[in-house]
Amino acid sequence: MIRALVVALLPALMLAADAVTAGVQPVVAPPVAPMTSGWGPVTSQPRPPMVADGAVPRPVAVRVPAIGVRSALVDLAVGGGGELVPPERYDQAGWFAAGPAPGGSGPAMIAGHVDSRAGPGVFSRLHELEQGDDVIVTRVDGSELRFVVRKVYAAPKTAFPTDLVYSPTPVSELRLVTCGGPFDQASRNYQDNVIVEAVLQVP
Repeated sequence: MIRALVVALLPALMLAADAVTAGVQPVVAPPVAPMTSGWGPVTSQPRPPMVADGAVPRPVAVRVPAIGVRSALVDLAVGGGGELVPPERYDQAGWFAAGPAPGGSGPAMIAGHVDSRAGPGVFSRLHELEQGDDVIVTRVDGSELRFVVRKVYAAPKTAFPTDLVYSPTPVSELRLVTCGGPFDQASRNYQDNVIVEAVLQVP
């Protein structure tokens, strides 16, 4: 069973659930749309991650030492059906490239699969993170940003905390998101989302 992490615009941006899609190869799968969506709408429109003057370098990799995550970052973009196309590989995380970039103002979104038909996904242990753990983002210019986990929680997909996840913040923050909680055999979806909030540490 393969589960895809998706984001939909309905018409505002909505983060959707991991959908089960049969008969798709985990590495070379084409973009897949969600079977169900249960993540709340974004309260503001996405902001460009780069500007002409004082551009914020794009993120290219993420490390989370406490749970053994080391992944290149692919850009996650919205598809023709209004859904965010998930990473094709289940061992790779993605950055929502239409939103804030890590190091810029506001909450940047990094999402990844919790599991796949082949085994654990890149964020299978996301729920194990604790306050004070590090999240390291490498940028295209070679610089690294250190974010420190402030909060880890799960929320039902039927009551996604939109304001907490997407509201503007005065400093650079990260949101790491995957699926979690009980797996509903009837709908073939996880019932919750695991959400990690982390704040940039300035040297």
